[in-house]
Amino acid sequence: MIQQTRQVYNVVVLGSGPAGLTAAIYAARANLNPLVIDGSQPGGQLMITTDVENFPGFPEGIMGPALIENTRQQAKKFGSEFLYGQVTQVDLDERPFKLVLDDNKEICAKTIIVASGAKANLLGLDSESKYMGFGISACATCDGFFFKGKKVMVVGGGDTALEEAIFLTKFAASVTIIHRRDEFRASRILIDRVKSHSKIDFILNSTVEEFIGNGQKLTGVKLREKFTQKVKDVKCDGVFVAIGHSPNTSIFKDKINLDSNGYILTGNKTTHTSVPGIYACGDVQDSSYRQAITAAGTGCMAAIDAERFLQEHD
Repeated sequence: MIQQTRQVYNVVVLGSGPAGLTAAIYAARANLNPLVIDGSQPGGQLMITTDVENFPGFPEGIMGPALIENTRQQAKKFGSEFLYGQVTQVDLDERPFKLVLDDNKEICAKTIIVASGAKANLLGLDSESKYMGFGISACATCDGFFFKGKKVMVVGGGDTALEEAIFLTKFAASVTIIHRRDEFRASRILIDRVKSHSKIDFILNSTVEEFIGNGQKLTGVKLREKFTQKVKDVKCDGVFVAIGHSPNTSIFKDKINLDSNGYILTGNKTTHTSVPGIYACGDVQDSSYRQAITAAGTGCMAAIDAERFLQEHD
């Protein structure tokens, strides 16, 4: 049975990563008393990130969970309310909008800021989760710096994988691309670049069977060759899994406009979606940059857009 709350919130923020928390800070400072619903992964992808060295203001770096906790406390300081849970249904046909949580509680909102993020597609191996952040990464831009002079591998065969491989050559001594086919799905120009790069080589028609480590960090991978089914161990210092991302937008299908990959479409230079009063920020609408700082920036934009909407309509 759905339990409806009597209060109608000015702003409900879906997601508590850097985008959602920044939106909450700005909305709270505008006296909009936002409600933040944590989502399926409270804190977002930074909660599985170790050292963050590229976020402005932290010259010595900061741990991902610490950055999230600091931002969360900042949002609370200005009056943001937090609710643990995940939205399972939305009704956007009329205002106030209605959201149903996984415990059947119903929340009403005058505006909604969608900051539910995107999750990196992973291989799903037990050893992958064991060494994630300890030699395994899903973001070369975030973690490539830590592999200066090291031997690394990139798993994947699309544009993302090849772009990550090229980026990693700035730091790594060598980069090996592991792909399950003998041809890449990437654009021709990227294929030409990786094939001509002196630091990049390939292991094709092979899949990762297991990630190998010493209990504390990754030391190599176990690969299976597609045709012979032979398994071999290959030593390396790091592996970047680059098989794409999936935005957390399933509840918005057929309710707001999404692109062919499920990312929320926003208006030019704004966070406006196809439904007035609904705004999107962070990785849920960004398939290009996917950085904590860009997510935070669009979170700021979404809060300002929501504030302006409320001034005009309430």
